[in-house]
Amino acid sequence: MVEYPHRDIKTTFWEIAGNTLAQHGGPQQRIFSPLRTAVHRFAFILLICSAFGLMLLGKADTVLIERIRAASADLVSPVMNIVSRPAASINEITDQVYNLAHLYEENERLRRENHQLLAWQQAARNLSHENARLRDLARYTAPPVLHLVTSRVIADMGGAYAHSVMISAGSRDGVSKGQAVISDEGLVGRVAEAGYQASRVLLITDINSRVPVIVENSRDRAFLSGDNTNRPLLTFLTADATVAPGDRILTSGHGGAFPPGIPIGVVSSVSENSVRVAPLFRRHQLEYLRVADYGLQGILSDQRIRESQAPVNTNDTQLAPDIPTGVGVVPSAPADVDTHAKPQMPAGELP
Repeated sequence: MVEYPHRDIKTTFWEIAGNTLAQHGGPQQRIFSPLRTAVHRFAFILLICSAFGLMLLGKADTVLIERIRAASADLVSPVMNIVSRPAASINEITDQVYNLAHLYEENERLRRENHQLLAWQQAARNLSHENARLRDLARYTAPPVLHLVTSRVIADMGGAYAHSVMISAGSRDGVSKGQAVISDEGLVGRVAEAGYQASRVLLITDINSRVPVIVENSRDRAFLSGDNTNRPLLTFLTADATVAPGDRILTSGHGGAFPPGIPIGVVSSVSENSVRVAPLFRRHQLEYLRVADYGLQGILSDQRIRESQAPVNTNDTQLAPDIPTGVGVVPSAPADVDTHAKPQMPAGELP
């Protein structure tokens, strides 16, 4: 007679029970198992249909999609603000430790720069006085007052296919769509969507960004076109344009989107097919940005987009209300005038 140890009998019993439950399962498993299988089977198809639905909705009503994005940014911004604070604190502590370690070198460099700046200060005073007198003689009109709103970057919403960041300032702070966003170095981008308490900034490296620019040395005009890389392209250059590595790129002011003279970057490489520019900022090191209101209307606001999509025709000639009757078309004749009647000659004149 074979004797089985007590421990082996218990182990065999629990293994058989576990296998039986795994094969048959309880009532919950019988109910949810087909549902889980159907979800796994059609999940990919549902995701594709949802993506196409969102794309069609975005093409049909752009303003609605922008409102939904702005509302989503307002909902997420408090959470992102709280989450980003520990990282910002760690960066500040790291910078302080680095500054303490290089304090002597920084002090010597600042002394040398101070001697140079003293000489430039005297020259700047003379030029400022001369510039003021020339403006009085030429009756120069001063540009509008610049309004700045400083905000903190709370999230990097970009990726491989988009370059944008979220800032902690919205319409309650005076931020609106189209305003320029600058850093200490120069232009960073523009406000693409403005919510109530947060806004999305489209960087100049994004594929949807186009900025009219000018080469500082040669004064050649072009467009800075982003392509989702860290080195945007200079496009629409003339055939005789003179561009060399190291040339500074500034905004030209054309189109009314940005004022002229804002630094953007430096030409990094010039080849036969392309000219690339290195921006003055680093995307992953952006912490504080300033939203500049120059009073320009180059970027269409949501209200102007809605007005352009749904014009109201009030004239009989089916023209827009701001186009007077008779401009570019034959004026409509009054109802009581017979257009087929022959004109009568005045008395005493031969035909």
